[in-house]
Order: sequence, then C-alpha cells, then structure tokens
Amino acid sequence: MKLTNTALALRPITPKDLPFLMEIYASTREAEMERVPFWTDLMKKEFLASQFRAQHEYYQKNYIGACFWVIELENKIIGRLYLDENFQGKGMRIVDISILPTYRNRGLGQGIFKDLMKRSAELNIPLTIHVEAFNPAKNLYTRLGFKTISETNGIYHLMEWKHTI
Repeated sequence: MKLTNTALALRPITPKDLPFLMEIYASTREAEMERVPFWTDLMKKEFLASQFRAQHEYYQKNYIGACFWVIELENKIIGRLYLDENFQGKGMRIVDISILPTYRNRGLGQGIFKDLMKRSAELNIPLTIHVEAFNPAKNLYTRLGFKTISETNGIYHLMEWKHTI
C-alpha cells in the first residue's frame, strides 16, 4: 500500500524486526506499567515481552492473509500497521496500528488513517478497528468519522467507518 505522505513507507515485517516491534508494543502499555510501581523494571520487561509474543502469535495465526508492516519515517522504524483488507469477507480491518510516542500527535497516524479510508472507499467496503474505551486514539477515530458499532465488556469498542456518497 502506498501512503500519501512520501516521507512514510510501509514494508513487511521480518524476523529481525521483532525486537523493535516489541519496543513499539511496550510503548502502548507504558501507562499501565506505571500503575504497578511495585514491579521491578525487569519484571515489567519480562511481562511485556511475554504479552508481545502472545499477541504476535495470535495475530499471525488468526489473521491469515493480513499484511503485517512496519511504518518507516525516512527509513527509520516508527510504528507498525497490521491490516486485513478482506477481513472475514466483510471489509477492511485494522488489526493494529501503533506509533512510538515521540512520533505521535504529528498527524502521521491521521494521514495513514486517511489513506486507509480512501482505500476502503475505493473498494466500497467498511473499515473497522477495535480500540479500548480509554485509549486516547479513540478520539482521533471519532473525529475521522468512525462510529462505535459494538462493545465487549464495556472495554473494547469495535469502530467502523463507511464511505458515504
């Protein structure tokens, strides 16, 4: 998939990307880790590594046919985008998108979302993403026109964007 922002590029993940993907994953859990001050840094690192491995295995086994990309800014890895363009034959699913904290709030994620929305419109299929209710990114998704279409345990929201004519 080509991105509008030419400073950004997507490339398939490789096994040698796993340590960096782990770092990206850990960055998404920083606030949670702050709520367990009695854990040592080593305990947190080991916990996050095990959670990353479990998530990575789950995604690889359950999203057959999905694209698993690293997001690069001027050849430097800044995030990941996992996308299934034919999720269960019902539309496009953003399995995961994560950008390192130092690159957030610069419009990079919003630009990627707009490119995904354009692709979804071209294919005339909905674009969906799961997000935790308390995740600040949910505000971006809402601003972009995503609607919550279901909730799981009040924690996870399935959001959908549809092209309207």
